[in-house]
This record gives sequence, structure tokens and C-alpha cells, in this order.
Amino acid sequence: MYLLGEQPAYADRLINRLQGIPAQLLEGLQPSGPSIELKHTENLCAELPAQQLFIIEAGLLHALIDAKPLFYLQEGDLIGLRQGSELPEWRYCSDEPLRLMPYARSAVFQHIHADEHRQELFTQYLIGHTALLSDALARLKQPEIRPATGFKHFAAGEELIRQGDEADNVFIIIEGQADAIVDGQKVGDVQKDEIFGAMAVFTRERRSATVIAREPCTVMVIPKEQFLGLTQSNPRIAHSLIESMARRIDLLNKEVTQLRVGVPA
Repeated sequence: MYLLGEQPAYADRLINRLQGIPAQLLEGLQPSGPSIELKHTENLCAELPAQQLFIIEAGLLHALIDAKPLFYLQEGDLIGLRQGSELPEWRYCSDEPLRLMPYARSAVFQHIHADEHRQELFTQYLIGHTALLSDALARLKQPEIRPATGFKHFAAGEELIRQGDEADNVFIIIEGQADAIVDGQKVGDVQKDEIFGAMAVFTRERRSATVIAREPCTVMVIPKEQFLGLTQSNPRIAHSLIESMARRIDLLNKEVTQLRVGVPA
């Protein structure tokens, strides 16, 4: 096995050690049949007989979870351990020829459990792969939003932000709805889960509007420096922000169009 993307310093050494364990586990055990050769495969597990484990003798397998590539398996790796597990969909595919040596699954486990040394090697193999996958997950997982200021609650009619104030934070309405007011006139709605107050953070200008709670609201407050970092590391935040801005621009365009229609020629 080797992981996609950046790997921790210990990974290469661990992978090299794990690579040699399956052959040691199966030493002295006869294969259940001749090698299986495939030119290519889109879903290896669907093409192989059940209740078998396989050693990769030649070729490279891509391992995908929910259609997303996570790691590769190569010569010496053991496949087939996941049979019967209540786990996320897992698919192996390959664009190149593969050669696999089959072993009866039950015979493999009996062979391993008959010897303490093999039992210890098998434990090391499972723990090693778990460590590698856990590290990969930690590197792929997006950072959680942990705002330093926390959550604030507003009663209906209270100001969440005020036009003309410094822009030190960005806000997300967790519960409730609010009105956006510019120079005393309502110019839009702020809905649940919507990000607001970000424009002034990006432009470094003062607040261009006042936001007033239409009903009791719970608001997440994110300091501007932390928010700017989140937009770079968390695509979901950036996508939500773009959607919010696009929606407001569309509303403003409609209002401008209506005003133009109402102006006599």
C-alpha cells in the first residue's frame, strides 16, 4: 500500500515493513488454485470468487471509497479481508494487467492462528494499515470551525451589525432570520445558514448595511482572520459565500430593473 498525496515521515518505513508481512503469514500454506490474471478491472471484488484472499503478484490496484481514490495496493499486498464487513463501499480498479494468487480465506485464518508469531505479524499488519489510513483521513479532513468569539443570541428587533461600524467579524445565522437595512431602507433578507458581513472583511471597508433580527436569532461569530483562513482551506465555506453574494447581486439587479421600469421616459 502507498497513500495518495503527502505522506508523514514514518510512512515509507512502515509501508516497506508491512509489504513483506503477507508473504510471511502465508509461508507454508498452499494456494487454493492457480494464479488469476486480469487485463484490467473496474471492480475487482465483483470479478473474484468469494471466501478467498489474494496476494498481488504483479500489477497495481487503485482503492476507491465512494468513488474517491484513497490509496494504491501493489505487489505483496493482501486483499479480501473486508468481506462481509458493514463498511462504506470500497472498490478496487486497475488499468493494467494484474496477477493474483488465491488462498482459501478460512485456511488462511487457521494457519495464522496456529502460530503465535504469525498472530503477532497479522496484528502488526492490521494496526499498521489502520495507522496509515487514520493519518490519511486526518490530512484530508477539513478543519472545523471553532470561532474564538463563539455564539451570540439576539432578540427580535436587535441589531446584529450596524452600518458604518468596523468589520472585525463574519457571521453565520444558525437559527432565525434577519433584515438587511441600508440608510433606513430594507434591501434584503438574511436567511438561516447564510454568511453575512464578509464583504466588508474582504474590502476592508466599514459595514455597508445594518442587519436587524426579524425574529430571535442565534449567530456564529467568526473573527475575520480566522474566516479568511477558512475560505482558503475549506471549499464549502467559499462556495457558501459565493452563493450568498450571487443571490444578493441578483436581488439588487431585480430591484434596479424594477426602479428603471417605474421611471417615466
